[in-house]
Amino acid sequence: MIKIDQEKCIGCGACVEDCFTRDLVIEADKAKVLNKTCIKCGHCIAICPVNAVSISDYDMSEVKEYEAASFDIEPENLLNFIKFRRSVRQFKDQPIEKEKLETIIEAGRFTPTGGNRQPVSFVVVQDQLSELTGLALESLNNLGKVLLADREKTPPLIAYYAERWLQMYEGYLANPQKTTDLFFNAQAVVIIVSESPIDGGLASSSMELMTHAQGLGMFYSGFFVRAAANSEKIRRFLGIEETNKQVIACQVMGYPKVSYQRTVPRKKPVVSWR
Repeated sequence: MIKIDQEKCIGCGACVEDCFTRDLVIEADKAKVLNKTCIKCGHCIAICPVNAVSISDYDMSEVKEYEAASFDIEPENLLNFIKFRRSVRQFKDQPIEKEKLETIIEAGRFTPTGGNRQPVSFVVVQDQLSELTGLALESLNNLGKVLLADREKTPPLIAYYAERWLQMYEGYLANPQKTTDLFFNAQAVVIIVSESPIDGGLASSSMELMTHAQGLGMFYSGFFVRAAANSEKIRRFLGIEETNKQVIACQVMGYPKVSYQRTVPRKKPVVSWR
């Protein structure tokens, strides 16, 4: 519930003007919350000049006062950071500190979601990575057999991947401890699950940037997302078997074993200015 400290409130109306759901009003020269349509987005907290607003069921100790030195990023630096990041698949045998993983999840947690529903959750896999690898390769193996059963309808690139899945699964069965081209020698896998692909995708993007900001490398495993979509075993492993949540993204992480020296080119943007 939104609360307004009436002794602090100066009735400036800033929170009322910035309230998207129109759940705040001015009465007797003070801001008043109706608590009828509030989605707890926190705009009222962020904009109040005297810090008079709080949310009773949130941890208000998380709120930080704005200061340019630690909040602002130069636009050119941010763009260069985005351009320089790469999908990393070669990792050192160096464990990832728990604190860094927690910071990556924080980046996802504070990413905006539609209607402030916050429907995104995270599964971090480290100790059970071998088990998850087996479940994923089993699912891909089954899918690969289906795709290869009718090669005429399967595009060449998909058929190539299907053959790789079968080979990877055979290799895993022969030696479960051997590194495969699913997670390579990653030190952690972070799986983003949500009932909303947009919300989950936005969170994933923020998390990727935080991963690289902490000196880590990662790549998105589309193979795993496809495996999870076709496996109840994986859903049970992730604890989402009785929910509407789906695997939106799988981030495979570790300390990079490679060092990149420059950005790379991209296609020109297709933009319509109206």
